[in-house]
Amino acid sequence: MKWLLSTLLLALSLSLSAGEWSGEIAVEGRYFSEQARSNKQSDSNLSIAFKPEFYHDWDNGRQSLTFSPFLRWDQRDDERSHADIRELIWIRAGDSWELQAGIGKVFWGVTEAVHLVDIINQTDLVENPDGEQKLGQPMIKLSLEREIGIFDLFVLPGFRERTFPGEEGRLRSHPHVDTNKADYESSDKQRHIDLALRWFHSLGDWDIGLSHFYGTSRNPRFRMAYSNTGQPVLTPYYDLIHQTSLDLQATKGDWLWKLELISRRGQGSATIAAAGGFENTLVGIFDSSADLGLITEYLYDDRNQDAPTPFQNDLFLALRWTANDEQSLEILGGVILDLDSDARMVNIETSRRLGEAWKLSLQGRFWQEVPASDAGYGMSRDDYIELTLKRYF
Repeated sequence: MKWLLSTLLLALSLSLSAGEWSGEIAVEGRYFSEQARSNKQSDSNLSIAFKPEFYHDWDNGRQSLTFSPFLRWDQRDDERSHADIRELIWIRAGDSWELQAGIGKVFWGVTEAVHLVDIINQTDLVENPDGEQKLGQPMIKLSLEREIGIFDLFVLPGFRERTFPGEEGRLRSHPHVDTNKADYESSDKQRHIDLALRWFHSLGDWDIGLSHFYGTSRNPRFRMAYSNTGQPVLTPYYDLIHQTSLDLQATKGDWLWKLELISRRGQGSATIAAAGGFENTLVGIFDSSADLGLITEYLYDDRNQDAPTPFQNDLFLALRWTANDEQSLEILGGVILDLDSDARMVNIETSRRLGEAWKLSLQGRFWQEVPASDAGYGMSRDDYIELTLKRYF
């Protein structure tokens, strides 16, 4: 993999004068309304993120190079102050095939609340607890376009460990996760070569994806241990797994029907998990230009209380309001209800453009009635409001 990265960096250095730069810089502030569980944690936090992107294509657009680094400085949490290469990817396109090599990002999935089938990239958990932000993944990807669908073949030569907040960070477990003590089932550890295959096809109103992954699980299990100072910590353990997944989306007029289903072997006993539901969009509500989306999803994991996720028998309900105006005003409000314990996680997001180059976003997350046995209990006193101002260039 080192020779590939060296070649890509050389190609990047030769292309810098010919390509185009764009990107964003963001200032983010968080305020936590409840006192933290640990005296090492603070009730407010400020951070700055910088994400430039370089793009250059040649050979009549049949080849391209994308470079997108990411940097964040965080006022409180040293683990959240980090840098990553989100993308450094070369693409060569043919008439019915495409080859990608380098560090890339791949998204699989259709549901709103969770993305069970999305397994190629590792979660950058210090960015946001929703799991939407991902680390760049070293990969070689070959896509073949056929009449019966698109076949994607992946070779993933290098594993990325999940990021976790440090002792001073909020939105973490108690005790905190010590990433220095991570362990692996594979003797190759981070050098294990993972493999994946995906088939995707559109049949009328239906979009169908069928995938299989073999390699190191992106979602670790945790073991109790002690730090060098004798304090209890959680240590990640990364199993080798086989995961087969199905994702479906049907577009029926103003309705979107969605399903994600996975079967996993190798992380303890074989497991099945699913997320599915619908989104109905009311277009031009109240004779205006605005649309209102009604979202309902059910989340299931057959491991029940033994699942490393809090979403094992839960209902997600949400409203998505889109103004369709020049400022691209959007509001999303939702709640995840645990049908076993009555625990609730409320999420509110809104964003609005300010002129041509600025965007203001507001997010709030609130946890209610979370029992100590719940996987999300560590964050149950981390209700917060986050304000982000972005400048695009």
